Amino acid sequence: MRDRIPLPHRGRGQGEGAKGEGARGEGTRGEKARGEGAGVVPTELRLIGRTTDEARDLLEKYLDDAFLAGLPSVRVIHGKGTGALRRAVEELLASHPLIVSHRPGEPHEGGAGATVAVLGQS
Repeated sequence: MRDRIPLPHRGRGQGEGAKGEGARGEGTRGEKARGEGAGVVPTELRLIGRTTDEARDLLEKYLDDAFLAGLPSVRVIHGKGTGALRRAVEELLASHPLIVSHRPGEPHEGGAGATVAVLGQS
């Protein structure tokens, strides 16, 4: 098993966010959303390189934070790989009470390596 060594910040979209492991402070175009008293919640969550268990935990917290911040939708970047992360994300979103709908990303959103979810109370 290889050790994970954190890399220094290398510009747009690289490195770990200061809050919420794996959550980035920027969307693809530097978009940020503000909730009342919730601080800044990014419009996307990158799960590439995470185990399915880590991804589920991070996604649960992220969805709660995004809903409280008033984000209308979020993008979850899971990558293509073996499809294990995509399936885990799909299963969680399908049964999550704060998700109204979800779909695979369009080509400009990351295609098969991303999922877009619409937040709201179902």
